[in-house]
Amino acid sequence: MARAEVFPHGEAAVTAGPRISVLVFEGCPHAEAAVGLARRIADRLAPGSVVERVDVGTPGMAEAIGFLGSPSIQVDGVDVEGRRASSGALCCRTYEGGAGVPPEWLVEAAVLRALGPRGVLFLCVANSARSQMAEGIARSLAPAGVVVSSAGSAPASVRPEAVEALREIGIDISAHRSKSVKDVDPGTVDAVITLCADEVCPAFPGRVARLHWGLPDPAAGVASFRSVRDELRLRISALFPPEEAR
Repeated sequence: MARAEVFPHGEAAVTAGPRISVLVFEGCPHAEAAVGLARRIADRLAPGSVVERVDVGTPGMAEAIGFLGSPSIQVDGVDVEGRRASSGALCCRTYEGGAGVPPEWLVEAAVLRALGPRGVLFLCVANSARSQMAEGIARSLAPAGVVVSSAGSAPASVRPEAVEALREIGIDISAHRSKSVKDVDPGTVDAVITLCADEVCPAFPGRVARLHWGLPDPAAGVASFRSVRDELRLRISALFPPEEAR
């Protein structure tokens, strides 16, 4: 039988925010790390949410719920990797690079997706490469009604390598222009994703959900632009899954 331990966040926990479930079996060496990760992200992005630890105690229970392995994190009943339920087994689960817990960005994306942002802003310094590619990819994936934009603290011009890297995957950003974060109306944004790595990221005012996906500046040629493009597409696809995966 499964046992659930619930950790509410704030007085509105039972009525506001997504429900985050961490499914584990007894003795899982990564259970506490996964619960801690879920709670930290809930505190930061969705303080009105509930985080629950669900102990899957028997093979029968694992089969009944289609357990994907321990630890598994679900947001409003959807696995953070978007995987469908399996036949169920009391087994360990591994993530990116063989890690025992999912990467932070993946859980963040799942929580932000559940919050249903209507205005998403990508920020870096020059608004010339990473944030421009992110804007183009997100616009191609975001549901109707979601406004996607990008800006920078020291806008320059869109790098031709960024245009070419997205052209290779069928996305045209040739008409994009670099924009200043000062020109963005805070009232149109409810989620901000900063992409700076070694640089100081732009600040954005207001009460918004804030994610930081530090990615390297693709300054080493077209191969580095492709690498950043592919990482952005991976992460943004977790935030805005393609329609067939929803």
